[in-house]
Amino acid sequence: MIHHVAVWVSDLEKMKDFYVKYFNGTSNTLYHNPKKEFWSYFVTFQNGSKLELMKASTVSEGRSDTEKQFTGYTHIAFSTGSAEDVDKLTSRLTGDGYRLANGPRTTGDGFYESCVFDPEGNRVEITV
Repeated sequence: MIHHVAVWVSDLEKMKDFYVKYFNGTSNTLYHNPKKEFWSYFVTFQNGSKLELMKASTVSEGRSDTEKQFTGYTHIAFSTGSAEDVDKLTSRLTGDGYRLANGPRTTGDGFYESCVFDPEGNRVEITV
């Protein structure tokens, strides 16, 4: 069982708010280690899975080209339960100004999904 996925972020509050608002996550209180200049939130989802959002003064703000795939974190996927809910959430996100990477569509292997970029350009897949 995967306990959590962790992502280094630039804007900790904005990223926490995104995952809480659009994916019904619940956040813990901000953890801060002043000695290491490290901050984090754990966002917990309905099925118990967690996303750790982390920021540290020692982590570079540099980014890869988010329009291309790259080694490392590729995407995080959230299941909505139905194709209709994939469409609704995709529409809500794009209506709120988040960029659509692709979809909604049925993939060659039969999955119905879409993919959007979160506030920092990470891919978020929305599937049935």
